[in-house]
Amino acid sequence: MIDAVLLLPKILERAGNNREMRETAAKIAWKRVAGEGLFPHALPLRLHEKTLIVAVADGVWQRQLKAMAAELIFRINKLLQDKVVESIEFRIDPLALRRRASATREQQRTRVPPLPANVVSSAAVIDDPELRERFMRAAENCIARRESIKSESRNSQSEI
Repeated sequence: MIDAVLLLPKILERAGNNREMRETAAKIAWKRVAGEGLFPHALPLRLHEKTLIVAVADGVWQRQLKAMAAELIFRINKLLQDKVVESIEFRIDPLALRRRASATREQQRTRVPPLPANVVSSAAVIDDPELRERFMRAAENCIARRESIKSESRNSQSEI
């Protein structure tokens, strides 16, 4: 199976100067580069020009991550094979982290399998953001429906 993150450079190349795709790619790269250890403590909010805005819980995390910023920028750009991020601004915003934590718990309750890389790649070439979002939601719904049918089938088999 292909790691979808490795497709990001190609997606960015095909998307050209699409601001939304660059922002999404930067957020995905942040998650990969920061790793599971930082995930609960630092949330990428947006990419403003070439500055990645990241929410942190408090001043301690802000200082710690500022010290690591150069390495994080290098690793993000290396992963994306492009200079997408030139600086990182760490903002103290514990509310954003709490909202993400509750959203994550909600997602875990209604888990949908990740989209296959070919679907993500196909979506990247759709210029209209609304159409691209609809395409992605339709694909997610289709996959979720297929999974629920499989689950129902397994459950009825076990009852026999």
